Amino acid sequence: MEFRYLGNSGLKVSEISYGNWVTHGSQVEADAAQACVRAALDAGITTFDTADVYANTKAETILGDALQGERRESLEIFTKVYFPTGPKGHNDTGLSRKHILESINGSLRRLQTDYVDLYQAHRYDYETPLEETMQAFADVVRQGKALYIGVSEWTTDQLRAAHELAVELKVPLVSNQPQYSMLYRVIEAEVVPTSRELGISQVVFSPIAQGVLTGKYKPGAELPAGSRATDPSGGADFIKRLLTDDVLTRVQALAPIADGEGLSMAQLAVAWTLQNDNVATAITGGSRPEQVTDNAAAAGKKLSAESLAAIDEALGDAVVSDAGLTADTSPKTRLV
Repeated sequence: MEFRYLGNSGLKVSEISYGNWVTHGSQVEADAAQACVRAALDAGITTFDTADVYANTKAETILGDALQGERRESLEIFTKVYFPTGPKGHNDTGLSRKHILESINGSLRRLQTDYVDLYQAHRYDYETPLEETMQAFADVVRQGKALYIGVSEWTTDQLRAAHELAVELKVPLVSNQPQYSMLYRVIEAEVVPTSRELGISQVVFSPIAQGVLTGKYKPGAELPAGSRATDPSGGADFIKRLLTDDVLTRVQALAPIADGEGLSMAQLAVAWTLQNDNVATAITGGSRPEQVTDNAAAAGKKLSAESLAAIDEALGDAVVSDAGLTADTSPKTRLV
């Protein structure tokens, strides 16, 4: 495993991190989830990402259980706040002071830790003044409940405004968590250059495009049983837009490129995101330990210029790169 600094901070994180979105508490049973966390630890992964909304708080509980007995100082634990949780009442969502201060306490209790290394705003909240949100995050840091703060899927204007307040409040805003993969590159034109300027790293999710970049989904073929695409608890909704014959045919053309680099297709996809020096860590998941181990082996892999060019040629116009799509990820009104 190799390590990178998170933003303009002294905190190092593992290049490959383990996240439990969709899987823990829904797609994967607790014993299988614990086996995946153990595989991550065995592979040298020290950074773990979750959120209170995943499986409506169950994912945090499962991760907390799985990490018990590990030296806390040797781990970097990330979680997030914004989406509706619990009974989903009128204050059980968003980035109000009330919801943030109550949510961090719930997350710490479920994760069985006194603090998280990174506390992230899961989306931008258009219904709460940004000053209120940032002051609440600053208080969480000063109370010792989080060491650093981050955001997820924020636009460049939102990042600049948050950074200005973070400097004023003297709290470390160090990261943004966007979707990023060979097939989805919307952050490259605007978010990445702005983040470099502000000292913010990307903590990227879906580097394998929900499993599509592994090549296991074949054009015209039946969906593999037990795969993300057949998950009725939500996983299928996130992947269906990628399951077109055009995209899947182009993905199959990546196989010889991976072979030439001595990598599996999943490793090629994860390694590709890490060629971007603004990416601090790529969040990978897995429903089986062997998937976790395979993904982790992408750490430290440097792809040749020829391979990078061949990837672009193979995927062609299947790549999504519209910078304006980031603005569409945060709901304009709260989801309750």
